[in-house]
Amino acid sequence: MRIATWNVNSIRTRYGRVVDWMVREDVDVLAMQEIKCTREQFPHEAFEAAGYELAIHGLNQWNGVAIASRRPIDDVAIEFPGMPGFLKGQEGPDLPKEARAIGATVDGVRLWSLYVPNGRSLGDPHYVYKLDWLAALAEHTRAETAAHPERPFALMGDFNIAPTDDDNGDPVVVEGLTTHVSPAERAAFAALEQAGVVDVVRPIVPTGYTYWDYKQLKFPRNEGMRIDFILGSRAFADAVTDASIHRNERKGDGPSDHVPVLVDLDLAEEDEDVPMIFG
Repeated sequence: MRIATWNVNSIRTRYGRVVDWMVREDVDVLAMQEIKCTREQFPHEAFEAAGYELAIHGLNQWNGVAIASRRPIDDVAIEFPGMPGFLKGQEGPDLPKEARAIGATVDGVRLWSLYVPNGRSLGDPHYVYKLDWLAALAEHTRAETAAHPERPFALMGDFNIAPTDDDNGDPVVVEGLTTHVSPAERAAFAALEQAGVVDVVRPIVPTGYTYWDYKQLKFPRNEGMRIDFILGSRAFADAVTDASIHRNERKGDGPSDHVPVLVDLDLAEEDEDVPMIFG
């Protein structure tokens, strides 16, 4: 099975490019973030004509996540337990939930497409929201991987965190001054890994960015960040046979500011040749 994640930064603007890439790369499942549209506005026809069914969660022109699959999609969820909501200037347990998560099961593999809150700035309430959101995600991950250790499980998407200095090549993103690289955010990312998932791409593709801002020639200067990840459980990681970051999708006409990240899985139950990522 070939699975990918891509922050498409408005699917209505880029659906032709996205579908073309999926067909060209023979992708079975794509997790999308920042679709920026409702279910009704999503360009269903282009995906369905290419043989994909869809699970979509979008509320307005902001955020939004989706999963496209050539295989049947089951058990769709549009939030994980404990996922907090957000409303600027408001606090409390009943804040509206944003369209930032969608989970589904495809051929026995449990997948989440996630658009982690940006954080905006270190003093912004959105930064606290981001950390709370990640803490709830870690608790869900711990519960899922403990309850179903044999089931491949993956968190995929735009995490808005560069977990190590090697993941940050943007000179204006500086610890102590900006989000994405703060100790608290990096600790939240590490907590996800401690909860039962691991970065399945890094062992195969140790370098390379997944995001470059549109401004100030960031892409030609390669001043990017690695903030898009596929984090898999032991069962998922043990099945990974290859991975790639598709940098060329940042080129050409009307690209997203993110590029796809892709992994290949061999889900045969008794394949001793599958590399072990966990030690």
